[in-house]
Amino acid sequence: MNRQEQKLKTRQNIINAAFGLLDDNKSLSAMSLREVARAAGIAPTSFYRHFKDIDDLGLTLVDEAGLALRQLMRQARRRIESGGGVIDTSVNTFMEFITANTNVFRLLLREHTGTSAAYRTAVQREIQHFVEELTDYIIEVQSVQHQLAYVQAEAMVKLVFSAGAEALEVDSAMRKVIGERVKQQLRFIQLGATSKR
Repeated sequence: MNRQEQKLKTRQNIINAAFGLLDDNKSLSAMSLREVARAAGIAPTSFYRHFKDIDDLGLTLVDEAGLALRQLMRQARRRIESGGGVIDTSVNTFMEFITANTNVFRLLLREHTGTSAAYRTAVQREIQHFVEELTDYIIEVQSVQHQLAYVQAEAMVKLVFSAGAEALEVDSAMRKVIGERVKQQLRFIQLGATSKR
């Protein structure tokens, strides 16, 4: 492994360590540089070779979380193309993501209304990317005007994020109940949007 590969690996270890430290009791703003460095197995001074400060790491975590969510929805689209229903497949994929990546979703959820303006702005930007991608998809599938597609996408994203927040701390049986309920709610939005054409 060359020096550049080692540097990228260490950077990823820091990111993974920070995600690992997040839980229902610890937010991004409560995390210390020393704590992250210890969890990543590096000296605190080494941290600065990869990130300017703890806030720089925090913004990177938000970017990574947003990217993970967008990749998730692209994965859902591939599943849809191979024969799955749009809403069922999307919600199932999202719930699988929350189950496997609790801290990633918790970060977006918590920092969306957190105390740091920089984190709030970064999370809002990631959610906006998500809405825009869904808007493009709705336009492609339903052949509707941009404004109608955007309003539908925004409502759907807000609803799914809210359901995700509810699903974070429950068992798998309750998560399934939440998933089924949000599928029905999404169908109501879709039906309302199509009746407005």
